[in-house]
Amino acid sequence: MFDYLTLKLIWWVLVGVLLIGFAIMDGHDMGVGTLLPIIGRDDTDRRVMINSVAPHWDGNQVWFITAGGAIFAAWPMVYATAFSGMYWALLLVLFALFFRPVGFEYRSKLPNPAWRKAWDWGLFAGSAVPALVFGVAFGNLFQGVPFTLDESMRSFYSGSFWALLNPFALLCGVVSLSMLTLQGATFLTHRTEGELQARARKAAGITATILLLAFSGAGFWVAQLQGYVIQSIPDVGGVLNPLMKEVARQPGAWFGNFQRMPVLWLIPAIAYLGVLIVLSGLRMQKTLMAFIGSSLTCLSVILTAGVALFPFILPSSELPKASLTAWDATSSLKTLNVMLWAAVIFTPIVLAYTGWAYRVMAGKVTREYIVANDKALY
Repeated sequence: MFDYLTLKLIWWVLVGVLLIGFAIMDGHDMGVGTLLPIIGRDDTDRRVMINSVAPHWDGNQVWFITAGGAIFAAWPMVYATAFSGMYWALLLVLFALFFRPVGFEYRSKLPNPAWRKAWDWGLFAGSAVPALVFGVAFGNLFQGVPFTLDESMRSFYSGSFWALLNPFALLCGVVSLSMLTLQGATFLTHRTEGELQARARKAAGITATILLLAFSGAGFWVAQLQGYVIQSIPDVGGVLNPLMKEVARQPGAWFGNFQRMPVLWLIPAIAYLGVLIVLSGLRMQKTLMAFIGSSLTCLSVILTAGVALFPFILPSSELPKASLTAWDATSSLKTLNVMLWAAVIFTPIVLAYTGWAYRVMAGKVTREYIVANDKALY
């Protein structure tokens, strides 16, 4: 049985792990979907791309669903405030995601080229739109979300959907979209061959460059933003509500954790190292090495954002003291304990069956294989 403070820290880490798992596992599915109408030159190319992720894409959704469930259970106030305040943005993500299962199932049911092309763009939207919006959401966290809390802890959001689409948030959206597209491109270089693999390799080089430029630009921009600092708070290991602390906004405050612990600068450095591994792997035709490098970059980008924000989860631009943090927006001690044991039991199971599935279904997806199994595959 862990104490309350330790559990608060553990669940910050576990939610981060789930987000990283989503970016690496479901991210390459979304990356492939984003590239589908771009590097797939004909119907067979596109079927090769779809079937490269077909055995795994629905299983990889577990990371996305579990991350949402963990936020609901561990940080209920964050879930309630974010999902009501950013309702239209999240509804856009939901509607875009509808295209994925339907697109996978129905695209190849008819041989009509117009039918298949329409579903190709549906799969593109179902992959690119969520990837972009997730980054936009993180960008708004760094700027503060316009909400307040009353004495009964009810949240009131005063922003709008269009206000979320500000320049800095869109830049963060480019970081997210290019990161997941890079993940998909490196995955395709590992699972395909021939001309399609060559186009995927070129796409990986382009998206890696865009990612580094956008990630670096976002870092310089964050340094100029008004960050958040907790000036006073009761015992962080106790039962708190968000209005029991004092918060100030200061320029460059989002770099405070890095300045207090300089070793943390290694985390964003891993993003650059990961891209270097990607480019080296592509040059040496070591495709698995390239995919590992891309996965390291995903890990680094998400951890960099997490370390910068900690302990803030949902900062408030309307009333800074109402900002939701890891100290005062968590569930009860008993809830966090029960959830921890559920995570200890089920996470290894998810990892085990995922590893088994990728091992059993490893290998290249070729044009010849698609043609020979025309009626049995997506």
